[in-house]
Amino acid sequence: MTRHPDAHPQMADHWWWRPGWQTGTRFLTFHFTFQDAPEVHRLATAYRTALAGVDGLDLVPDRWLHLTTQGLGFADTAPDDEVQAVLAAAASRLAALPPFDLTLHRPEITPEAVRWEASPAGPPTAVRAALRDAIRSVRGTVDGPEEFAPHISIAYSNSAGPAAPVQAALDTVDTPPATAHVDHVELIVLHRDRRMYQWETHTRLPLGESRTRD
Repeated sequence: MTRHPDAHPQMADHWWWRPGWQTGTRFLTFHFTFQDAPEVHRLATAYRTALAGVDGLDLVPDRWLHLTTQGLGFADTAPDDEVQAVLAAAASRLAALPPFDLTLHRPEITPEAVRWEASPAGPPTAVRAALRDAIRSVRGTVDGPEEFAPHISIAYSNSAGPAAPVQAALDTVDTPPATAHVDHVELIVLHRDRRMYQWETHTRLPLGESRTRD
């Protein structure tokens, strides 16, 4: 359900520097990405077009659409042998989880972003749990909260301002939901140097039955 502007009357700048981050920082994290998801691209195009005239938003192009899943750590502090051990542990766990479909429809407004809640939440949550278990098996601990709300952002707020114009733009869109087939998760090397989350793929890890097709 779309969150109306009275729930969040003000947008906030998403791009403040979190602890440990600065220009040049590289971060290892597991994400679902959507480079090969034409239906998601169709939906994203409709909402980018509607939001293009709204001030204070950075619109996410198809190439950088993602579902944040589980961080591994800053690249300069993660030994390669440890990363490889996590990947091996993750691969064995993900082999037991089947590919799945995600559906996106109308995005909601949060203070720092405009985003779709991915449905159903169960399959990506199960993948995240497997990744967290893999990291814990290697390190003994795992960072990040247990709670997880799988979502995909179509825009990030870059300044303070009212949410009403954002909602008005979203309300002009009338397009069917999009479905994406998900058969892998990626370990990526992420940065946010240019007011956008961008990355290079480190390792692609297939899910379940998709392993037999690789």
